[in-house]
Amino acid sequence: MPTVEVADLKDGDFLLDVREDDEWQAGHAEGALHIPLSEFVARYGELTEAAPQDGRVNVICRSGGRSAQVTMYLAQQGVDAVNVDGGMQVWAAAGRPVVTDAGQDGFVL
Repeated sequence: MPTVEVADLKDGDFLLDVREDDEWQAGHAEGALHIPLSEFVARYGELTEAAPQDGRVNVICRSGGRSAQVTMYLAQQGVDAVNVDGGMQVWAAAGRPVVTDAGQDGFVL
C-alpha cells in the first residue's frame, strides 16, 4: 500500500479526510475534503470533481485503517492515492494545525 509520512506533506497538497462527521466536527486539517468512509462510494463524484487531475490524493483518517481501505479502492479506480501514515493522530502530534469548521482550534477525536 502506498503511504506518505505527515512530515512529507506540503501545504496545499490535496487531503481527503474519511473520518465520520463527529470526528470531523471536533477538528480536521484546514482545506481537507471531507467524505466519510460510510458515505464514500455514494459521494465518490465529489472527489472526482475536487481532486487535482494531475495530482495525488492523500487519504487520512484517525490512525490509518479506514484511509487504507479508501486508498486501496482509489488505486483500483486508477487514482494516484496514498495513505497518510498514522492519520490525524500523527498530524496533530507533529504540530500540524487542527481546526473546526468555524476556524477555531480543534482536536482529534
